[in-house]
Amino acid sequence: MQEFSIKDLESFTGIKAGTIRIWEQRYGILEPKRTSTNIRYYTDKDLKKLLNVSVLAELGYKISRIADMPEQEMQKIIREANNVDTKEQHYLNMLKISMLNYDEELFYSVANSYIEENGVEATFVKLFMPFMTQVGILWLTSAICPAQEHFISNLIRQKIFSLIDGMEGRYDVPDKLFIMYLPTGEIHDISLLLIHYMAKARGFRSIFLGQSVPFEDLVQVVKKYAGATFVSYSTTSPSTKHVKQYLDRIEREFAQYDCTFHLAGRTLSEVESESDSFIKVYKNGQELIRSIFA
Repeated sequence: MQEFSIKDLESFTGIKAGTIRIWEQRYGILEPKRTSTNIRYYTDKDLKKLLNVSVLAELGYKISRIADMPEQEMQKIIREANNVDTKEQHYLNMLKISMLNYDEELFYSVANSYIEENGVEATFVKLFMPFMTQVGILWLTSAICPAQEHFISNLIRQKIFSLIDGMEGRYDVPDKLFIMYLPTGEIHDISLLLIHYMAKARGFRSIFLGQSVPFEDLVQVVKKYAGATFVSYSTTSPSTKHVKQYLDRIEREFAQYDCTFHLAGRTLSEVESESDSFIKVYKNGQELIRSIFA
């Protein structure tokens, strides 16, 4: 059984700690336990219940009504909800639970169900990419441990590789070449793998260079593939402090080549892209995908 602080619950559910305390006191939504030193903590069962409560609240149910609901009724209402956003939130919550409990069976049940209902690409764009963004935040705030992040990341990675496996070496649009890479120090590759899969699925030639690619290596690549489209997704590197320096270096060293850079990710989310530059920066992965595959 895992133990969570009220701040952990806030990070997972988006419900403010003060609101959680009010719900506890007025409606008995949760019953926190206490350590021998009288510090309050919550279990994974509490977190699972609060995740469901957050979905029902979004559906418009009053907290007083939710407090009286048995868990089976909660699940039934969520499953039958017609609101697309709410259903996606439910899937995201279930992925979080599978991560917390190292539950591989639950992960595949959620992923396969979403794929069957919405298709592979929608699963990547609307489920996996937002989920991995949330996982990154949870990891940075220490709400989850590295083992949990590695567990869920590897399951998603395996899912992507299984889909890519049958497409290796096949491309129908040879004059369009994507170079997928992660900057030096960046190891979170799932979002980029998703984009790599989508490029291949569209018949484009896509070369995946992987994690932590030295800048000097990119220069060698562009010398061989002039006119290539470079795509990268940054979660932690370059840091927000060094983003301008990183973009300036791309501008300086690649301006002479007929290439473009398409960049997105958490550390680049505040950067404004110049319309006449060969470096395009996007607020999130969804914007990047819409642009490069337009």
